[in-house]
Amino acid sequence: MSLPSGAMSKDPESRRRRSTADSLDPPWDNDPRGHRRSSLCDRLCVASMHPELLGTPSPNTSHHIGVFTPKYTGQRRHSFPSKCGPASDEVWEEGMSKTTIRAENEVEAQKLANNYKFGFRKWKSHITERPFEDRSDIVKELYSELNVVRSPAGSLFTCGNIVYVLLFGWWTSLVYALVSALMFLTIIGIPYGKLCWRLSCYFLWPFGKSIEKASSLAGTCCVRFPHCEAIPEVDEMKETSPLLQSAPIEMPHPVPLCPQAPPQPRYWCRLSTYVWLLLGYPLLCVVHALACILSWMLVFTIPVARMNGRTMSSILLMAPEQVLICSVKKTQGCESRAILCCYYAFNCYYYKYTVDGINVFAVNLLLLVIVTLAIGYTDTSDHFISPQAKFAMAVSSIIPLSYYIGMGIASISAQSNFAVGAVVNATFGSITEMTFYITALLRGHNAGSKCFEEVVKSALTGTLLGCILFIPGICMIIGGCKHREQRFNSRSAGVSSALLFISVGGVFAPTLFSKAYGNLVCEACANSTANSSGPFACKNCHYDLSENNHSLFHSHIEPLVNTIAVLLPAAYLIGLIFTLKTHSHIYDIHISGCHAPGHHDAVVHWSRWRALIILIVATLLMSACADLTTEHIKPILAHSSISQYFIGVTVLAMVPELPEIVNGIQFALQNNISLSLEVGSCIAVQVCMLQIPLLVLFNAFYDVGFVLIFSDLHLWSSIFGVILVNYIFMDGKSDYFQGTALVVVYLILLALYFFAPSPDGC
Repeated sequence: MSLPSGAMSKDPESRRRRSTADSLDPPWDNDPRGHRRSSLCDRLCVASMHPELLGTPSPNTSHHIGVFTPKYTGQRRHSFPSKCGPASDEVWEEGMSKTTIRAENEVEAQKLANNYKFGFRKWKSHITERPFEDRSDIVKELYSELNVVRSPAGSLFTCGNIVYVLLFGWWTSLVYALVSALMFLTIIGIPYGKLCWRLSCYFLWPFGKSIEKASSLAGTCCVRFPHCEAIPEVDEMKETSPLLQSAPIEMPHPVPLCPQAPPQPRYWCRLSTYVWLLLGYPLLCVVHALACILSWMLVFTIPVARMNGRTMSSILLMAPEQVLICSVKKTQGCESRAILCCYYAFNCYYYKYTVDGINVFAVNLLLLVIVTLAIGYTDTSDHFISPQAKFAMAVSSIIPLSYYIGMGIASISAQSNFAVGAVVNATFGSITEMTFYITALLRGHNAGSKCFEEVVKSALTGTLLGCILFIPGICMIIGGCKHREQRFNSRSAGVSSALLFISVGGVFAPTLFSKAYGNLVCEACANSTANSSGPFACKNCHYDLSENNHSLFHSHIEPLVNTIAVLLPAAYLIGLIFTLKTHSHIYDIHISGCHAPGHHDAVVHWSRWRALIILIVATLLMSACADLTTEHIKPILAHSSISQYFIGVTVLAMVPELPEIVNGIQFALQNNISLSLEVGSCIAVQVCMLQIPLLVLFNAFYDVGFVLIFSDLHLWSSIFGVILVNYIFMDGKSDYFQGTALVVVYLILLALYFFAPSPDGC
């Protein structure tokens, strides 16, 4: 990707390698990323104790990094003198006792350091603007403005270009042909009719063609010298070479590649302009806007959206004689600028594309949130959309909102001290799940149904099982396919495992207590013999674990639940103190000696106030989507042939965690399986030690009938899952086989829930 002319070197030799067309800056050639820095932002080297990443190579670049002091207050610190070598967005270099994390700036380094801290949500995406020069050529191509004329890298007859013709090209070309006929009928608009006909042929197959602007002075659309050689100005050459001050210099004749355009009257002084703006331009704007929206929503066809946007905003507002369409000819490394030049309509790497640091999928899914809320609160009688469709839309809308909440948490934590980061992670880190749980309990309480309570308990158990079985398992499988064997810090994993044991034991203690001292109640008992003392056949036998057993529940179970609701958050706080204060060497952060000629301040995508506002807005939208979800789940629970257990364990539990699953997979692909495992463990610990106590506390202030007593299926599934995952994590190694074992066990448990009978009250 060529740089703007303002950034060209002033020496004559570099100017000889550029064409005259490239040296002219057209008014449409504005770099939208003008804030890109000319050099790399300074890097921060941070080291921590994680031997699981031994032998991870670092990619080589030609930049070095600078020195910052991260906002970290761990007690045990050691200085490891080293020279920061290659820079990358996230690199882990292992020695025998440390891991080196490299980041572009202090804020990014603080975010990476937070990923290793207990109780902090793990976040992979960048929260600061990355230096454009530091990105790969593949990513740079994603942000191309489609104005560089160069030789095609390969054949233009690709599957993506053919799909463009089938999806966009033929009907766009047809509309241009119709508008061309309309402009010919007006007589006065014939110049625009000719332009529309040429654009009709262009949009049918725009690849390998360039749209350029004819020069108003020279009358040519582009002037190129043979072999891309452009002789600099005579006066400048004489200044640089005294030997040429008295010698005459003969300039080579330029080669015009496009036909000359005769001078025309001013654009706004023509009657044909207003005829065009009244009859032709509005219709074509609608066509291009539709094509732009469709291609943008498909993500991988964003070049088509850029092409339509450039045409609508620039080309169609130019004088027809100034729009010249030229075929791109193969040249030897020559690049020049044009208004529009597209080679490929499809790029499979556009999943990496971001808008202000936000992934393009999260940007597009905001439209789904708006449509869901509009339909959900207007079509209350279900005339246009069925309840099942509204439920699916509401659940899907939680995904982008979870992404925005996660990025807001990471942005605030990286720009704040440890205390603020811990509070934000503990509060907003569970806000996605808590909004749904509380909304469902309130709706069930108002409806007088125990089914919603059972669904909430299923969702809690499903989140726990998914985070300790599915997320680590799928990360081990994907990471193991790329890396033969991955290592992680077994001691840090042991801390999370111990907390999992404590939390699961505390959560299910009331259930075990009730089974030990509860009364066995059976329904529909019948004696098959005439003897009254003979055997009885009973159905639906269960322990009376509810408040119906007044003496057991109010005198023993309820005080036990309240006690556990206090002890679990206390254990969570002790875990924070242990890992981040008294035994901080487990997640120790060190600063390496780095040297660089200079540095730039970090440019964050979201400031603290902006991130806080987005967090609040996303939380409110999340509450609205959760309300729609619980409202439209009732018909599904009542008429579905699938067990209500299964719906809660799968859809309601795992859909909000999709951004976390993606983060874990990305960490595993970078051979950082330690963070992949911490992603699931962090959520599981927060479910047991924060979310469930908060639900108990909410029920204490506003009685919605939530009782911390789970069914046998929830109890034994959770205990078995915790025992298995601790056995897998013992050796500090992982591969795809261990991941497969975890995923298979998770699928077996899902099968149990799928075929389980519906819970009481549903």
